[in-house]
Amino acid sequence: MKQARVLTETEFKRLLAVVAQMKHAGRNRLALMLSHLAGLRVGEIAALTVRDVVDGDGKVREQLRLRAEITKGGHARTVFLNERLRREIERYRTDWPEGGNDDAPLLMTQKRTAFSPNTLCQLMAQLYRLAGLDGATSHSGRRWFITKLAHSGVSPKVIMTLAGHRNLTTTQRYIDVRDDMMKAAVDLL
Repeated sequence: MKQARVLTETEFKRLLAVVAQMKHAGRNRLALMLSHLAGLRVGEIAALTVRDVVDGDGKVREQLRLRAEITKGGHARTVFLNERLRREIERYRTDWPEGGNDDAPLLMTQKRTAFSPNTLCQLMAQLYRLAGLDGATSHSGRRWFITKLAHSGVSPKVIMTLAGHRNLTTTQRYIDVRDDMMKAAVDLL
């Protein structure tokens, strides 16, 4: 089975530039950022509510708790939101509905309803296609997240836990290796 393409930094910037020119740019950018910067699956992103990312005082959370019913393995997990992702969420808040309900979906379709995982998957595929990124799918961000952590020297156990995997071999299948990475590795010697 062919895996989703992992974007280079240049390709990721190009993707964001293409998204910035589109209708619903803020929503689409946040969906991609949740995938790339938190490693969330498309179904997890689609299921997020405002309450999941903003606390009772209106502050963007530093971590969110994914409920068991929205995760692939059926196990709740904590997702840590780095400063860059928290800024993205804060930036997107200007697009939230007036008098927004805390239980409202974080990302809404143009019909103001929650995304289904399938519809969000199709949207992401369209965004990658418009940016000319053949082979990229809604899983590309998750693979990017795991690969980036692995190549930054993060412990495999930590990466496995952040990804919500139960088995290290599953996590290892997500890690992309390219020639430039191998060259950088041997240049360390």
